[in-house]
Amino acid sequence: TLSYDDLQEQGFKGIYVATGAGKPRFMGIPGENLPGVMTANEYLIRVNFSQHEIYGQNVATLKQKRVAVIGAGNTAMDAVRAALRLGAEKAMIIYRRGESEIPARQEEVRHAKEEGAEFLTLHNPLEYIADENGLLKAVRLQRMELGEPDESGRCTPVPVEGDIIDVEVDMAVVCVGFLPNPPVSLPDVDLSRNGNILVDGSSMKSSSPEIYAGGDIVRGAATVILAMGDGRKAAKSMAEAFEQIIRNTRLD
Repeated sequence: TLSYDDLQEQGFKGIYVATGAGKPRFMGIPGENLPGVMTANEYLIRVNFSQHEIYGQNVATLKQKRVAVIGAGNTAMDAVRAALRLGAEKAMIIYRRGESEIPARQEEVRHAKEEGAEFLTLHNPLEYIADENGLLKAVRLQRMELGEPDESGRCTPVPVEGDIIDVEVDMAVVCVGFLPNPPVSLPDVDLSRNGNILVDGSSMKSSSPEIYAGGDIVRGAATVILAMGDGRKAAKSMAEAFEQIIRNTRLD
C-alpha cells in the first residue's frame, strides 16, 4: 500500500523487491471462464483452506469427479495428487509434449503415477465445453506430435491435422506457468519482455537507485532455494552500500 515515494519520505535507503511470479498465465482459448475451470493458484488455495471454518464452506467435494490438470510442471503434479487425495474418480495430466519432455522433477512424476494419476501426453487443449447448465463438461484436445527443436533445444509440438478428441471432465486446473508481479510504483526499473526485473547478477541491484530484487520476480517461476540465495546476496550488497554511505557521511 506504500509507493516508492512514500518509502523515500520515510527515510528508507534501500528497497528489496521479492513480489514473485504469482500471476497466472492463461492459454486464451474458449471456455476458460466457465465454472469448473480454475488456475492452479485458485485451486490450491481452496485445497489448503478446505478445512477452514469460513473458506471450507465454499470448497466443492471432488469425490466421483473427473479432474484434468493442464501442464506438467511441479505445480501440476501437486494439483493432480491433491485431486486424487480429495477423492477424485479420475485425475489426469494433459501435456502437449511427450513424457520425456515433462519439466517436473522425475520423483514428482513417479509419485503422481504411484497415486493413480493418468498422463495424457502429446495433447493440447483447444476449448472447454459447457453442458446445458453452463458448467464444464469436457475439454476438447488436439493431438500433437514433436517437430524440430526450438531455440531452447526442446522439440516443438505441432498439431496432427484432424485428430481432435473430447474428454469428459468436471474440473480443469490450468497449470501452464506464472507471470511476474512487478510493483507498479517503482520508478525507472528496467524490465524484461516478460516483466521480470533486470538486475546485476552479482549484487541483485536493479537499474534504479536503491532498488534491489530477487527470486521469481527476477528469475521467473523457480525454486524457494534460489530465491533465498538471491535474498542473501542482495542483503550483503545492500549492507555494503549502507556502510559506504556511513563512511562518506563521516568523511563529510
